Amino acid sequence: MKIFLIGGTGLLGSEAARELIRRGHEVFSLALPPIPPGEQLPPEMKLDLGNFMEMADEDLSQRLAGCEGFVFAAGVDERIEGPAPIYELFKKYNITPLERLLRIAKSSGVKHAVICGSYFTYFDKIWPEKQLSHWHPYIRSRRDQEAMALSFADQDFAVSVLELPYIFGTQPGRKPVWVFLADNVRRMKRITLYPKGGTTMVTVRQVGQAVAGALERGRGGNSYPIGYYNLTWREMLTIVHKYLGCPNKKIVTIPDWLFTLSARKIMKEQEAAGHEGGLNLAKFTALQCSNQFIDKSLGCEPLGVEPDDIDAAIGESIRLSVAILDGKAETIGMKGE
Repeated sequence: MKIFLIGGTGLLGSEAARELIRRGHEVFSLALPPIPPGEQLPPEMKLDLGNFMEMADEDLSQRLAGCEGFVFAAGVDERIEGPAPIYELFKKYNITPLERLLRIAKSSGVKHAVICGSYFTYFDKIWPEKQLSHWHPYIRSRRDQEAMALSFADQDFAVSVLELPYIFGTQPGRKPVWVFLADNVRRMKRITLYPKGGTTMVTVRQVGQAVAGALERGRGGNSYPIGYYNLTWREMLTIVHKYLGCPNKKIVTIPDWLFTLSARKIMKEQEAAGHEGGLNLAKFTALQCSNQFIDKSLGCEPLGVEPDDIDAAIGESIRLSVAILDGKAETIGMKGE
């Protein structure tokens, strides 16, 4: 299968390209510069650096010509802050350009499309009482992105949205999202304070397998909740402590109201700066303090995702985060950092 991939120099896109090439597919990618320092991209991937949002439809049509698959591994996530209403920023990067790409891909004869989305959409659907898409602009944007993408699906154009969770593993030269966690835990010298609850997670290698599986197996329009390892925060932090060199550090579970109090402080700082976050952090307590677990039978198993070493993947993420904090690693961040 010939595949056109948006975001082939990113953590997820580069891993998806590796897996697709390993399976015998041909990958053409378009990605924003720069290439992360030290990254060794798959040499078989044909890469152009550029901004697809600035390209004409005709140019994108030419790139998609002859392709059977399309992967969107780009956009921005909930860490972005900006002027209110922040939803418009998510729409600009995650919804509007994807809608154009799907339209062009479908008219160019592409048969399979895969979009890297968020597991927040899954929890918004199964926990309507939490009103996640009402309170959180980022989650609402992901629900809207998913609905838009699936609206293109028919018997001749399969669309798969991967509802991706916490992802561990590293890309040389790319700043992990876990730097903030490593920093916060290190700043708490004697004990680590964290709320109750937990999350599902996968390794970046498993994301690559999910992308490839969706391209090969996807039919019609489907969203796949992706989760393989379900860990409580305490279980995850125990692994984090090990790789931070403090395996015996005590973990204390804080009450929900204390988490909310800290969240409100951050929101006041955002407001003072004239910013709005993608998540209403005070309302996010309802999600953060829940067990955000996903059974692997819902998405991973149907897509052929295989077991991996989550402990080692967390270790890779924490070690690189520490190197960045200590000024020992040169990396680039995500869009907007």
